[in-house]
Amino acid sequence: MMTCRRKGETMARRRIQDDDRQVIAEFIEHHWHSKVVVSQGKSYHPHELDGLIDWRDDSIAGLVTWLHEEDELQLLTLNSVLAGQGIGSALMLMAIDYAREKDLGKVWLTTTNDNLSAIGFYQRLGFRLTAVNVGVVDEARKIKPQIPETGQKGIPIHDEIVLELNLKPSLS
Repeated sequence: MMTCRRKGETMARRRIQDDDRQVIAEFIEHHWHSKVVVSQGKSYHPHELDGLIDWRDDSIAGLVTWLHEEDELQLLTLNSVLAGQGIGSALMLMAIDYAREKDLGKVWLTTTNDNLSAIGFYQRLGFRLTAVNVGVVDEARKIKPQIPETGQKGIPIHDEIVLELNLKPSLS
């Protein structure tokens, strides 16, 4: 397993800082097979974005990155390298808290149609499936050819699932 290291932090969960960016770029490249991620046909460089990082023994144990635009927080990446320790859940809850503190209307994200465990994870946190962007991942391969054709459990990857958490539910 590759470890993305930065000297001096043994355990910390905090907002991303500028001096984290290089090690985040390496981490993203390792886990996402490129420094670029694609969502809804647009490319992003997560190491340049805001988010939260979880350091354990000078290595990244978890990372969530986002784009804050107007009344929305779009989550672009979520990774936890230590499964079952609650790192991903803690980072997600902290991101949701950030959105609430900023009085945002919603938190949203996309994932691929094969990522059944993530879809279930986000639904357990209160996210709702709001759209299926049919064929978007096939198009995204033109931007990022590293996206595999087949994903979890041998499921062909073609579509993008949009999940949203409405932070200001209507009273009707």
